[in-house]
Amino acid sequence: MLKKIGYLLTTFFMKKNKLVYYASAFGGLAVPRVFFEKRRERLLRNAIIYNSDEIKFRVNYYNKLSLQKEPIGQQSIVMDDFKYGIKPSAYFFDTYKHLRYFPSECRFSYLFGDVTTVPSEPSFVKSRPISNNNHNSIILKLDAARHFNFIHDPIPFRKKKKCLIGRSNVYQPHRELFLEKYFEHPLCDLGQVNSQGGGREQWVKPKMTLAEHLEYKFILCLEGNDVATNLKWVMSSNSVAVMPRPTYETWFMEGTLKPGVHYIEISPDYADVEEKLNYYIEHPGEAEQIIENAHQYVKKFQDKKKEKLISLLVLQKYFEKTGQLTPKA
Repeated sequence: MLKKIGYLLTTFFMKKNKLVYYASAFGGLAVPRVFFEKRRERLLRNAIIYNSDEIKFRVNYYNKLSLQKEPIGQQSIVMDDFKYGIKPSAYFFDTYKHLRYFPSECRFSYLFGDVTTVPSEPSFVKSRPISNNNHNSIILKLDAARHFNFIHDPIPFRKKKKCLIGRSNVYQPHRELFLEKYFEHPLCDLGQVNSQGGGREQWVKPKMTLAEHLEYKFILCLEGNDVATNLKWVMSSNSVAVMPRPTYETWFMEGTLKPGVHYIEISPDYADVEEKLNYYIEHPGEAEQIIENAHQYVKKFQDKKKEKLISLLVLQKYFEKTGQLTPKA
């Protein structure tokens, strides 16, 4: 009972954090931008506090612009048009809270939502395809209140149920295929939570709490419209993420995750799911090493000051590479 209460409190605080986020975001709109512009140089100097190699890698990973002057494109807008012309949303607030540190005349393009293609001009996005030709997709940490939630899981891996848990909306063909293959499999507890729009009526099951998910050794992390939303909190738990190699990435840098190191990789046709689950049930030490690696990976996203600094450096590079700011010596 105490464990269950603890889990429910974790879920409660995650929801509370969203309320605090929106209250703070609306309040931030009232602060004059000149206040943030004056602080930008001081904040950027803080880069020397951190491991410079890690900072450089992440900035260049999110922002791959390389030409001396990239064309800004026809869809670009200025700060005031963005601030006063865009409907407030998590995407808007997460973009503006860092853009406000830069001159009002700077122009930029953006695409909000689940972006699965590469724009024709350098644009800020939440997600992009994992490829060698995605340099126009400049990743920002968008919709963070929904996607970047990490948890404390008190249940050791070896005390969890020997089963793969999966609850999700099912209307994409790849999710339907997984349930077709494994809905009644003894090593899986699967269900769709949407009653309309896709899937099958016999697959529909009630939603499960995060706490209930944590009772299982393995948690299914299938991509939806873009990335698997649950992957971040699963990798902070004592369960193991099970998924095919990702095809989309966000600020979490899913393209840098290594199969067998950070998660259990299954084939795109899901033919090897039973084999992989049985292997890690029989080799719990290897599963626990994946969990430890996942925890170490998650830690790099939990330093709020460093996350802010990297966001500012990504924008600084964008405005430099589009010829709007002078590169620093």
